[in-house]
Amino acid sequence: MNKNFIYVMVGLLLGIALGTACYYSFPDKGTAADVAKYMSLVSSVFLKLIKMIIGPLVLSTLVVGIGHMGDAATVGRVGAKTMGWFVSASIVSLLLGLFMVDVLQPGVGITIADQGTNTANLTTQAFSIDNFIDHLVPTSLFKSLADGEILQIVVFSIFAGVAIMAMGERGKPLIDLADDISHMMLNITGYVMKLAPIAVCASVASVITKSGPGILLNFAKFLGGFYLTLLILWILLLAVGFFLLGPGRMMDLVRRMREPFLLAFSTASSEASYPKILEQLQRFGVSRRIASFVLPLGYSFNLDGTMAYTTFAAMFIAQAYGVDMPLSKQLLMAATLMITSKGVAGVPRASLVVILATLKQFGLPEAGLFLILGIDQFLDMGRSATNVIGNSLAASAVAKFEHDLGPATDEESEGGVPATATA
Repeated sequence: MNKNFIYVMVGLLLGIALGTACYYSFPDKGTAADVAKYMSLVSSVFLKLIKMIIGPLVLSTLVVGIGHMGDAATVGRVGAKTMGWFVSASIVSLLLGLFMVDVLQPGVGITIADQGTNTANLTTQAFSIDNFIDHLVPTSLFKSLADGEILQIVVFSIFAGVAIMAMGERGKPLIDLADDISHMMLNITGYVMKLAPIAVCASVASVITKSGPGILLNFAKFLGGFYLTLLILWILLLAVGFFLLGPGRMMDLVRRMREPFLLAFSTASSEASYPKILEQLQRFGVSRRIASFVLPLGYSFNLDGTMAYTTFAAMFIAQAYGVDMPLSKQLLMAATLMITSKGVAGVPRASLVVILATLKQFGLPEAGLFLILGIDQFLDMGRSATNVIGNSLAASAVAKFEHDLGPATDEESEGGVPATATA
């Protein structure tokens, strides 16, 4: 078994034990909150280190991936297959969340306390189409890198990659430079990942110290229903993978994604696992040009766990407040979520922002957001882990469609990138 996976698992278990011990050792909520804040500093530093890596890594790997495509027609073909997969997966996830919340009815019988009118300082200003389009194109690459705007970095990288590809031999030194930068960033990733078990321990301990293990019991029906939804989604994704890749290859992919899955789950951050997914995909046999192209797009357009959560949570709030939502209105809400959710890559607490926008648009009580605010960290853990499965399968599937899925390898070339996956 992978040693890093074991270390992260140990960190997770220690975090649960430490958080529980601190919660009962500091009965005063103010003191517990202060202790949790200091604990969260460790995980905050880790996530900032990851965000430091993500921008340059996405830029360099995507430029290299497009540069190795060969021509613009190939870029268009691969892009069309990738977006087709993303849209299909998003629709399935949204409808599954809608179906499960209607069947389980987790919001029925919830007692509504006076929640006030402040909705956690969340804003929905960015959800108009014109604002989304305006935000899509970067005014400065360096500002986008500094702000961690993944979608803007992707847009610039696509232009840069196509331009370098059109330069022919003159563009080769630029591709080599981007390749060297990506190798450097992957080496830095290796150093940062050594802190992962400590960050996982601190992240989990901080949440439990502040909220206590009892919060999970108070919302057991909602949490259980959502994780059951995620379990069904995982089964669906695995079933598709078994069909497309074959049982042997799919089980190998699952084995390779255990560490990124656990890392995303325990830190409640999809970004934390990005470099590791990219590395493991190439070891799995996905060519670098496909992995470097599909994965960055997936972080903006293929958040399967987030999709399922938005419909599930919005309908949970409607049920809790006794608001009647006929099927036609539910489907319209799902269609709205399909659009608004695509512009929140890199937005803090993105799912909550999307849900708040939906509550306003469909006349649902905004204060209902407080029903899920206290347990959002635990929900985000499942969402982030699901995104790992969805994006790794998407990259593998596109590689399969392109007849570009090679044999798995654990051999490394200089710089930590699998030797068979650099072509």
